[in-house]
Amino acid sequence: MLDAIVMGGGPAGAVCAAVLARQGRSVLVLERQEFPRFHIGESMLPYMVGLLERHGLLDAVREQGYVVKRGGEFIDPTGTKFFRAGVFRADFAKTGDGRHHETFQVERSHFDRVNLDQARAAGATVREGAQVVGLLEEGGRVVGVRYREGGVEREERARYVVDATGRAGVVANRFGLRRMIEDLRMVAVFHHRDGLDEAHNPGHEGDIQVGSHSDGWIWAIPLSADRISVGTVMHRDRLRGRTPAEAFAEHVERVPRINQRLTGTSATSDFWVETDYSYHSDQVTGPGWVMVGDAGCFGDPMFSGGVLVGMATGAEAAEALGRALDSPADEEQALTGYSNFFKTGYDTYVRLIFSFYEGELLPALAEAHSEAGNLSEADMEMYVVRLLGGDFWSARNPVANALRANPAWSTFSPFEPVHRCPVYPELDVAELGGLAGAVGR
Repeated sequence: MLDAIVMGGGPAGAVCAAVLARQGRSVLVLERQEFPRFHIGESMLPYMVGLLERHGLLDAVREQGYVVKRGGEFIDPTGTKFFRAGVFRADFAKTGDGRHHETFQVERSHFDRVNLDQARAAGATVREGAQVVGLLEEGGRVVGVRYREGGVEREERARYVVDATGRAGVVANRFGLRRMIEDLRMVAVFHHRDGLDEAHNPGHEGDIQVGSHSDGWIWAIPLSADRISVGTVMHRDRLRGRTPAEAFAEHVERVPRINQRLTGTSATSDFWVETDYSYHSDQVTGPGWVMVGDAGCFGDPMFSGGVLVGMATGAEAAEALGRALDSPADEEQALTGYSNFFKTGYDTYVRLIFSFYEGELLPALAEAHSEAGNLSEADMEMYVVRLLGGDFWSARNPVANALRANPAWSTFSPFEPVHRCPVYPELDVAELGGLAGAVGR
């Protein structure tokens, strides 16, 4: 019997498998598609770089030559959505000493291949083109999977099954656990364009641009020296009566800085459309199984946090399962701790998304400033940029705490938060005696 079967070879599943394999566990990854394959979610956060470094994956990613991202440009003509009216640049250098100040923009087909190869290199067995068709259950416990590979159905048993199947949600569908986040039922229309020339960029080379308008928002993510990903996100009723191409063109025209950056570019793909993608499962662990990443929750691509939270939960799940494998009597404690960690990260991230759509980020900042009392403008900007960069677990970020104070934005039923940064735990603790400690966080 295997120690673990990981269903899904995307970033969350790949890092989970790699961490487990490096513990010396026997791990099988079943990925239904053959890599490389297209996937959305191309802009990484700076906390991702620290996470990759902690788990020995950074060198393999860094050597790929991806576009370097040192900040994000948030365009808000109304002055109601972001930290500053007009254009606010989240400069990652302002997150403070000891943290990574840059990250990457990637083509996911390539990035995901790199991470899955690292799982192989760590010792995991990976089977691509292997589609899970069912779970094996005995006495109320998941004990393995049935899968189809090459037209042949097979079974494999394991002490634990990790669901990293993203939107497919094998475990959530089997047990009826998935719930839509009704207030975030959005639709995204996007494609790639070639002919990018950053000389037309009115901002900083390599930055993501996020442009707000009255019906939604636009992203622009450079993927290489001459390719860019561009998409528009809107409430689904805004697409009714229009083709994706019509909605896309009309929305991009509303954000002149992004339109300027696209000068001379031309589409290299048809439009992709994703709809009704915001959901969560209130139960993310059970007897013999855990969910990681998008299998358990997905909010919105607004602040590019999906891959970071997915990989952080994948790595954390591997650590929790390692403890349970070593001491079966401690399984409940290990899985409960993991569940609370999962919910803390996703709950904070989804609250940030809600604050944007409901125009409440600026009031939350004012509340954070009032609560903290002695924060300077520079200190407040540091915490904003940290949060935008992936600081979803720390209890010492007053901006995150202000978002957590709004009961209307709760994603999960009440749980015990885990305020332990998975990327910079040492810095998080050290700040108790510094600025964050001085403001009572």
